[in-house]
Amino acid sequence: MIYLKTDEEIELMRESNLLVGMTLGEMAKWVAPGITTLKLDKIAEEFIRDHGAEPGFLGYAGYPNSLCISVNEVIVHGIPNSYALREGDIVSIDCGVVKNGFNGDSAYTFCVGEVAPEVKQLLKTTKESLYLGIEHAVEGKRIGDIGHAIQTYCEARGYSVVRELCGHGVGKKLHEEPNVPNYGRPGTGPLLKNGMCIAIEPMINLGARNIVIERDGWTTRTRDRKPAAHFEHTVAIKGGKADILSSFEYIEQVLGDKSI
Repeated sequence: MIYLKTDEEIELMRESNLLVGMTLGEMAKWVAPGITTLKLDKIAEEFIRDHGAEPGFLGYAGYPNSLCISVNEVIVHGIPNSYALREGDIVSIDCGVVKNGFNGDSAYTFCVGEVAPEVKQLLKTTKESLYLGIEHAVEGKRIGDIGHAIQTYCEARGYSVVRELCGHGVGKKLHEEPNVPNYGRPGTGPLLKNGMCIAIEPMINLGARNIVIERDGWTTRTRDRKPAAHFEHTVAIKGGKADILSSFEYIEQVLGDKSI
């Protein structure tokens, strides 16, 4: 069942998603060599609660933390721990909040200090592919159009697209139908309609697309241990266009010309 949101519900979702954007902006202030991923998680949880919301990931299907923090070859679902970020790392921070009964969900991959040029290019391409996918999130198109745009852009540049994980519908539940793969054929998949809210989240690997899920049941990394990038926005299909409910603006205000 795909739940279509009213204009009023979309505005409530915008509040949730903007708080996610603000939280990621707060993370941008702290991402630096020496900070542990668990410290970032604690700062984010406090920030979310101080703004009258609940962490959306904490306790979800038994997940133990407020953020998913995935370093280098970890694609998604990295569990915060005592690892201290190092110069040259990349770190995907995926954040969710629940406010007014609706979920916000967004992710951004940060550079820790100076990062190798080929890795920075992976991040740049992945972020660009997100916006290319979003261009197709309009009424009358299909889910396959979004995935096709992401896949062709990234594969043409020599990167690989993770197949086992995908974007999803968002609303009162963190994960709703439909699934939103980052690959596909144009004109296939569920029809996009006004009121649909979806999280589009390219997960792109520098090497091969094969993945491994670690014994903790969450941490998902590349099999060849080459770096992976992950960017995510929550989008509403509304008024003949894609309305991006989340925001990277708070991150970009902090990072300035150092943003990807």
